[in-house]
Amino acid sequence: MSKIRALNAVAEAGSYAAAARLLNISQPAVSRQVRDLETEYAVRLFDRKNGLLHPTPLCAELCDIAERMAEAERNAEKLLRRHNTLVNGKLTVGLGNSMPGMALIAAFHKRYPSVEIAVETGSFEDIISAVITREVDVGVLPDVPKDGRFRRELLMQQSVVAIIHPDHPLSGTGPVTCRRLMLEPLIFRTKGSSTQRVVDRAFQSTGLAPSPLLTLDTRDAVYEAVANGMGIGFMWRNGTGRTDIVERMPVTEMHKAFEEVAFSLASENSLLVEAFFLSVEGFRQEALN
Repeated sequence: MSKIRALNAVAEAGSYAAAARLLNISQPAVSRQVRDLETEYAVRLFDRKNGLLHPTPLCAELCDIAERMAEAERNAEKLLRRHNTLVNGKLTVGLGNSMPGMALIAAFHKRYPSVEIAVETGSFEDIISAVITREVDVGVLPDVPKDGRFRRELLMQQSVVAIIHPDHPLSGTGPVTCRRLMLEPLIFRTKGSSTQRVVDRAFQSTGLAPSPLLTLDTRDAVYEAVANGMGIGFMWRNGTGRTDIVERMPVTEMHKAFEEVAFSLASENSLLVEAFFLSVEGFRQEALN
C-alpha cells in the first residue's frame, strides 16, 4: 500500500522531491518505492518530459485505483468514528426481558437523543453469546456471571414470581409453595431462559420434578397462555410493564432476589458503552429516590 501511495504522490506532484514533501518522507524513499514497482513487474510507470515526471497510461490506471483505495480508507475511518461518537453513533443493546431494559433504553435515549439504538431480544444464553461475540455492544440480564469476562453495572434486584389468571382459585391468597404448584397445570420456558433456570432450581431444591403442560420460547407467550387461563407460569417480577389481567404471586422457594445488570465485555472501551453505563447509574439512583 505504501508503494501505491508513493506512486500516486509522484503522479500528482510531478517529481520525487515534491512527492516526498507531500508524504513527509525522504526523496530516496519515494524514488526507491517507485523503482521497486517498475523492477518487480517489469513495467515503466513514468516518462520524463521537460524536467517533470508524467505518468504512463498504466500508471494512470494505478493512480485511479489508489484514489479509490484512499476513499475507501476515508469512508472506513468515518464509519469507525461515527460508531464511537455520542453525536451520530449507533448502540446495539441485547435484552432478555423487555423490562426493565426498555425503560433503561428510554432513559438513555432521553440523555442522548441523536444516538441510533438497535435492540436485539433473546434468551439468557442468546444475549450472553451476543455480548461475547460483539453482536451487541451491551446486554441487560439478571444473574450474569461474576467473572473476568464482563463489566457489570447493577440496575436493580428482582426475583422470579408465579403469574396466574385473576379467576384462578389461588388468586389473592399470598405466597405459594412449589409443592402446591405441583397440583396445577404449569407453563415453563425453554432451558435457555434465565427464568427457567431459577424455576428448575426451586423445584429441585424440594425434590420435585414437575411435568409442564406447555414449554414456550418467550416470556410473552407464557404471559398470553396465562392470560387465557391455560395454567400458571413464571416470570421476573419486573419482566414486563404490563399490568393487565395477570397477577404476580410470590413463590416461597423463589424468594431470592437476583441482580439485574447491564454488562459488556470487560475490554470494551467505546464512548457509547460508557455513556450507557452512566445511564444505568442514573436510572438506579432515580429508582431509589
